[in-house]
Amino acid sequence: MAEHPRILVVEDDRRLAGMLMDLLGGEGYAVVAAYDGQRALHEGLTGQFDLMLLDRGLPGLEGLDVLARLRRSGVATPALILSALGNPSDRVEGLDGGAEDYLSKPFDIDELLARLRVLLRRTGTALRTLHIRGGSFDVDGRTVDVSDGRRIVLSEREAGLLEHLARRPRQTFQRGDLLASVFQEADDEGVVDTYVHYLRKKLGRDVVQTVRGIGYRLGEPQ
Repeated sequence: MAEHPRILVVEDDRRLAGMLMDLLGGEGYAVVAAYDGQRALHEGLTGQFDLMLLDRGLPGLEGLDVLARLRRSGVATPALILSALGNPSDRVEGLDGGAEDYLSKPFDIDELLARLRVLLRRTGTALRTLHIRGGSFDVDGRTVDVSDGRRIVLSEREAGLLEHLARRPRQTFQRGDLLASVFQEADDEGVVDTYVHYLRKKLGRDVVQTVRGIGYRLGEPQ
């Protein structure tokens, strides 16, 4: 997990969103805000977050719809729903809809912070295992367990490239961006193509998708 965990705050009440940003920023978190469902979906698909605080009654797209679309797209960022809908049936619906926790408004600040800490501790290990086409990728072990039972070991550079793609499974990266983020010591974009070739040779051609004229993205899940 990053030294300063990144939290996406999805809340249409800008005053409450500002309070949450100040509170979480003061606790050492890096915070990004989204004020409607469409923006939340965009941030969730293209950004890299350790946790989401998600309101339900959002303009444009309801909070559970945002969460469902993120989950279908392979985004596993843990979500804590923070909502005025606090009946038991609402909480059950939120948890069944893919959230890891549910807290009703109005809420106690100390309880909110405690729940965030628990979620970050609980999911820290899980976030080190990423879903890719045809298997699961153990980031720390640099291994991929594929569906036929084999375990494939990656080199440090191969693993770095795969992790960068897998943490943003819906995003297309230009070769120059990948060079700057993964291969900082290199100065030739051809090294990106070389390591994409290595990953495909080990894991199958579809593990990394070429987006013509733009760059690369993670292959679509099976």
